Amino acid sequence: MKLSDFKFEIPKKLISLHPPANRDESRLMVIHRDTGKIEHRVFKDIIEYFGEGDVFVTNNTKVFPARLYGNKEKTGAKIEVFLLRELNQDLRLWDVLVDPARKIRVGNKLYFGDSDLVAEVIDNTTSRGRTIRFLFDGTDEEFYKTIDTLGETPILKEFIERDVVDSDRERYQTIFAKHVGAVAAPTAGLHFTPHLLKRLEIKGVEVSPITLHIGLGTFRQVDVEDLTKHKMDSENYDIPQETVDLVNKSLDAKKRVVAVGTTSLKTIESSVTANGRLKSSSGWTDKFIIPPYEFKIANALITNFHLPESTLLMTASAFGGYDLIMKAYKEAIKENYKFFSYGDAMLIL
Repeated sequence: MKLSDFKFEIPKKLISLHPPANRDESRLMVIHRDTGKIEHRVFKDIIEYFGEGDVFVTNNTKVFPARLYGNKEKTGAKIEVFLLRELNQDLRLWDVLVDPARKIRVGNKLYFGDSDLVAEVIDNTTSRGRTIRFLFDGTDEEFYKTIDTLGETPILKEFIERDVVDSDRERYQTIFAKHVGAVAAPTAGLHFTPHLLKRLEIKGVEVSPITLHIGLGTFRQVDVEDLTKHKMDSENYDIPQETVDLVNKSLDAKKRVVAVGTTSLKTIESSVTANGRLKSSSGWTDKFIIPPYEFKIANALITNFHLPESTLLMTASAFGGYDLIMKAYKEAIKENYKFFSYGDAMLIL
């Protein structure tokens, strides 16, 4: 498919700037692939579609406050550093994006806040990318606590045009969040509450985690018309054996395996046996799912409403069928559904 196939206009008013007061009271569009039927519901109604033996696969990655503000050595110029991934814990080496990039060169020292946190730029990786080494004398626990104190919740400012507020630390985090490592939240999981999980449990639905640490590559602009030539950045993942056992049991019983978010979907489709079952693994995946694609594991998907020309929209279209998803998006715009991280949800059956 082509990039232009995913181009359309979203009214700016439909980009949600704030989350709903209650997580599970966002709107829910339900799409039935077999009939093409589209329903308009509320997210907590999702329990009506699932029952005994179904499995929800959630992403338990935890967002860390990846955006740091500081000053350049000598000149005192203000700089912004976005932490992408830790390369070496012992050496405290990180891949980062910097701004303004033209002023930050190899050998520069960067100072953050009034703390003892200092970093040295040791390599250029891309036009805005750098490898930095933090110079910090404390323990690992003290280091990460310092990052947590100084950092800002990394909501993508180019899409959500407002200042970050304290409440974002809690609301831009799913209730499943456990393993630190993501620079963006797996947003489909933002709609769940403990109460809703309990109601699913009562119906016999299992909820089991995988981990995929979401990087900025997921949101990187696609700049090639031929989508087969787009290269995704690698992201670290882990699929535990407990999840494998539950998922494969559900598949064998012909029950629902529900990927909660495109990140969960991508992860489980990255680790499939020859006979079409999930297998336990960990490592890095750069899987890019676009239409047409034959899914081996998931047979239902919960996802948010994504931006035009985004890789997330392409993956959702591969799952739901391009024509049906494009029809659903037109209806979502007509019905004033909210888009992006704090927006409404879609269930594809």
